[in-house]
Amino acid sequence: MTSTTLTRKLFLRIAPVVVITIAVIGFLAFKSARHEIDNIYDAQLIDEANIFWGLLQRPLQRPSDDPSRRIDDIDFAMDNQLSFNEDADDYADAHMMRAWKDGRIRFYTSNAFPKEVPDQKVGFTTLTYKGQRWRVYSLPIPNTTIVMEVGEKLALRQTLVSNILLNLSYPLVILIPIIAFLIWLGINSGLAPIRGLVRHIRLRSPDDLSAIPIEGLPRDLLPLGSSINQLLDKLSRSLTMERRFSDLAAHELRTPQAGVRLLLQMLRDTDDDKERQAIMADLVASNDRAMHLIEQLLRLARVSHHPLKVEAIQVYHLVASIIAGFGTIITAKKLDISLQGDEAAKVQADESLLRTMVGNLIDNAIKYTPSGGKIEISVTHHNGECRLVISDTGPGIPVEQHEAVFQRFYRVDTLQTEGAGLGLAIVADIAGRLSAKVDLKAPQWEQGLTVDLLIPSAA
Repeated sequence: MTSTTLTRKLFLRIAPVVVITIAVIGFLAFKSARHEIDNIYDAQLIDEANIFWGLLQRPLQRPSDDPSRRIDDIDFAMDNQLSFNEDADDYADAHMMRAWKDGRIRFYTSNAFPKEVPDQKVGFTTLTYKGQRWRVYSLPIPNTTIVMEVGEKLALRQTLVSNILLNLSYPLVILIPIIAFLIWLGINSGLAPIRGLVRHIRLRSPDDLSAIPIEGLPRDLLPLGSSINQLLDKLSRSLTMERRFSDLAAHELRTPQAGVRLLLQMLRDTDDDKERQAIMADLVASNDRAMHLIEQLLRLARVSHHPLKVEAIQVYHLVASIIAGFGTIITAKKLDISLQGDEAAKVQADESLLRTMVGNLIDNAIKYTPSGGKIEISVTHHNGECRLVISDTGPGIPVEQHEAVFQRFYRVDTLQTEGAGLGLAIVADIAGRLSAKVDLKAPQWEQGLTVDLLIPSAA
């Protein structure tokens, strides 16, 4: 199915509106012209009745028993005048006059109704005579039995209205294609900035994610241009981070694999059982470190693409279940771990991401706290926010490195426990998705680290 252009769509929406508007204007003009023509011709009939009365006033007022008289001299004079304009003959033949006195016709024109057609009621009347419709005006003369009656063929008015409509239609028929062409040009000109924007984007190479120029765009297109530039900026930062992540991941994975290879070579060359057992133990530990690194890498990759499933979560019980999962390690290291606070504290967040974030923080606290150490965890809820505080008695992190530790593959030199350098990076990424805030600070006692996690109730 072929898609139409935006220019064509706009034209097909605007052009019919313009054509309909012109048609409505023409129709209203026609109705107005017809109404005005009726008023003018009715007024002309009134004037004719008064003129005929003025001309025939004396003959009609004299007592007379003479038969009806046709006004031929007026016809002769009219014929002489109409010889100068043949087209006016149709208008002249469309009029008639009858003068009534004492209930009989005294004067009439050559094209007047015969006496069989009675005089009409006072005012205007429309009647049909010999298949033609007439508009008749009757003017009774006060204090007399005289009635002046003039009539006009309605075809005369219809012909005039038809001529007006025809003369009005010709310009409209000519104007419609011109207006359509101007509309098409206007739409093309108006869409030129969009075509320029598309051209800028189309000519970009996959590696060119620099901002497109939006200075010359119309005000209506500025939000679109700004949004595209924001998207390009996000893509550029995302690609930069992905490339950096790929390079660092490749480097980090290469190190344990090289160690495993060296241990395998040593295992192949040794004949001592004790040395073989030691190498096997090192192989298992190296494999565990590699598996942990791969797991952290996969977890970090999933964070940015994980679809959010927001639901109500009881933070206290979530933390309790995570602590229970580390029960074996806690027992083995004889750690004093406590959980206190508001058991009813709830947030609206994604449970999977929240569990991963809190789990990484507790895992770090357990990992870096020496045997016999202490870990305190508290959960509070206030003003629509849930605060989770984790304090341990481990070696802590220098203040100047508090921001750096949230970067990927960053390790603190003072920490002797080996790690992938991804735990806090995962925490930072999840906090960004859940609109949470993570701060590091010193605990109430002298040594250790306190992690302050602030989670909004509606993430």
